[in-house]
Amino acid sequence: MTSRWLFLTTFVLVIFAVSATETAMAADPTEQRIVSAGPQRTASMRFTRDVIPALTKAGCNAGACHGSFQGRGGFALSLLGFDAAFDHDVLTKSSRGRRVNVGSPDQSLLLLKAIGAVPHGGGRRISADSEVAAVLREWLSNGMPGPREDDLAGLKINVDPPEVVLSFARVGADATATADQIPGVSLRVTATFGDGSSRDVTPWALFDVRDKTIAEVSRLGVVTAHRSGKTAVTVRYLGQVASVSVSVPFGPQTEFEFPPQNMLDAIAAAEWKRLGVQPAPLADDVTFLRRVFLDLIGTLPTPDEVRKFEADTSANKRSRLVDELLARPEYVDYWSLKWGDMLRAHRRYLGDKGLASFNGWIRQSVRDNKPLDVMTRELLTAQGNLFTNGPVGYFFIDEKVEDLAETTSQVFLGIRLQCTKCHHHPNEVWSQDDYYGLAAFFSKLETKDSGTAGARFGGPKSIRATDKENPNRKPQMVVAPRVFGSAATKLAGSSGATQTPTDSTGVTVDPRQQLADWMTKPDNPYFARNFANRYWAALLGAGLVEPIDDMRATNPASLPALLDVLSKDFVEHRFDVKHLLRTICNSRVYQLASELNPPRDADGTLFTHRVPRRLSAEVLLDAINHVTGATESFVGQPVGTRAIALPDPTIASYFLSTFGRPQRNNPCECARGSNTDLSQALHLANSSALHDKILSPTGRLAERLKANRTDDEIVEELYLTALARRPTDEERQAVREILAAGTPRDEAWQDILWALLNCSEFVFGH
Repeated sequence: MTSRWLFLTTFVLVIFAVSATETAMAADPTEQRIVSAGPQRTASMRFTRDVIPALTKAGCNAGACHGSFQGRGGFALSLLGFDAAFDHDVLTKSSRGRRVNVGSPDQSLLLLKAIGAVPHGGGRRISADSEVAAVLREWLSNGMPGPREDDLAGLKINVDPPEVVLSFARVGADATATADQIPGVSLRVTATFGDGSSRDVTPWALFDVRDKTIAEVSRLGVVTAHRSGKTAVTVRYLGQVASVSVSVPFGPQTEFEFPPQNMLDAIAAAEWKRLGVQPAPLADDVTFLRRVFLDLIGTLPTPDEVRKFEADTSANKRSRLVDELLARPEYVDYWSLKWGDMLRAHRRYLGDKGLASFNGWIRQSVRDNKPLDVMTRELLTAQGNLFTNGPVGYFFIDEKVEDLAETTSQVFLGIRLQCTKCHHHPNEVWSQDDYYGLAAFFSKLETKDSGTAGARFGGPKSIRATDKENPNRKPQMVVAPRVFGSAATKLAGSSGATQTPTDSTGVTVDPRQQLADWMTKPDNPYFARNFANRYWAALLGAGLVEPIDDMRATNPASLPALLDVLSKDFVEHRFDVKHLLRTICNSRVYQLASELNPPRDADGTLFTHRVPRRLSAEVLLDAINHVTGATESFVGQPVGTRAIALPDPTIASYFLSTFGRPQRNNPCECARGSNTDLSQALHLANSSALHDKILSPTGRLAERLKANRTDDEIVEELYLTALARRPTDEERQAVREILAAGTPRDEAWQDILWALLNCSEFVFGH
């Protein structure tokens, strides 16, 4: 009964979606526009260049229709026409060729179903007099010519204009204007082929807008605005993609004072002025102090550190504080935790000793401020014994070459390749050759397991590079090792998938060395941008590109010029992470207050103000212990071990699990829970563990009460400890009223401390 109900529900939803699509098509003037697109139809009709775009525009090979991996109604096409040879065979040969009729094209099921002349699960997709129908009819009349090998050679698309700015007047300055009267901007897509020919393919391109609440784009590329903000239009044609930035200013270009503190500020200010937004003022000293402590070392400042910073009148005290924090031991704990999450350091893969070895290498790399190109090279080319060479652990976390390719691409390049395992990437130019070409770099690794006897020689697990393909690491598709996007970048000395590359002296080259060479080159278009974006997100709560590990042409940065200059500076300083962190923290953009001024850019996409964010699980637990004076006990760890220093998620902690500690089974940044929920609120409000810490006889509050501190002294210390600021006059008065209400003094102070730990100002960084 359950399966039948699910089937009926799914069927109804599909019918509804199809009906909605038909209604949208009928209301859209697309078909009339396509009918006039005569240049697409030529005597030399080509299957790949003409028929595939027609089927794609009609939606026949979309993922929801016949482009699904299992097809629809026994009819399967490649997704968005990425495999023209397969599609041609399916159309002309499968089902005994019943879908086509060369002698009478109009009687072909291919046409009859698409125009709705015979029953079709997808409903009517095109009209009988549309250009799509004309293209299919002409192809059938010409004898159904198949694809040519050179059809897509050298294909590039160009979109004009590359950037769309819809003036404020178009979005609502004229209150009497209706939606029909608001003009849009038309995009023009030109395809250039390797044979030198070019054509206007606007009617055949696919358009999509990233944020449909800001703007929309018609099926023929007309962009119109809904509200102020920034978004992007994705353009697809025959496996090529392009992105058009769309800006809808919040108002006329505005002027404001924003004295730059470094190179990042002038770039941000120029974009804000162009979009008619103003930045918030600088955060005050104590707000900056708490922020930078939490962002750089995951630790709250002590009351004495707050007082010292307040008393410092030097002009450069903020930049000096950044330098001091980068030199503290907590910096190593905090950023090693982040790298451990990203690389998924976990004993489920490595065992206890292997985890210690891998974590030891991560911590030493962070402590030494090892340049990221060096760190990456050590990791990707590691070989030897797991117990004596920590980075070898990387190859025991993902043992399948496909998984290694996906993780390597996502972590070090910020590119998600998962979907290219089965088909061409729908939002990028990456193909299956790119996916399996990257996997091929890891196909010659040999794993050795010496069992218990190996413990005498440093451990049972080891990795080494060989000159032969390892049958246990053979990818599903065998292609030559290659880096992204270019067949010309196959390994030197290798003309095929199985040939062993050698250097000029004939010595066998480990393919991973060449991968590391390419990846860490200063001109690599992905490596520096990926890490510049990741560290920006770690400090400001969101990346210039979001999600941070999904960097592609169709997902542009919110402030592209800022990401460009930040990446360039990172390269010029030889991938120095502390320099990168220092540059961001010393910028005026980073030091802005959290208030909106005026209330525009509310979601903080343009970074005109600080968007408060909940403290991560480990940082929040350490902060609670810091304020209460409690010492956490973790099983198997020395007493006093901080949460940010834990080696992996196997150390049990209900608090950390509740507040989103990742399990390190996924390299995606999304694996860490950052949203607030009811269970977290209830835990802070009713947790017996938190209650015990507040009431602890050796805790901060009990010790101050025993020392007969005055009420004013206690309230000031609690506020300085928890919020890094002194209480306001109103807050002092509220405390006095609570203490005067008749509750025993110690209980009243426990209630006050509990309230502090539950307030948003404590739980959130701001």
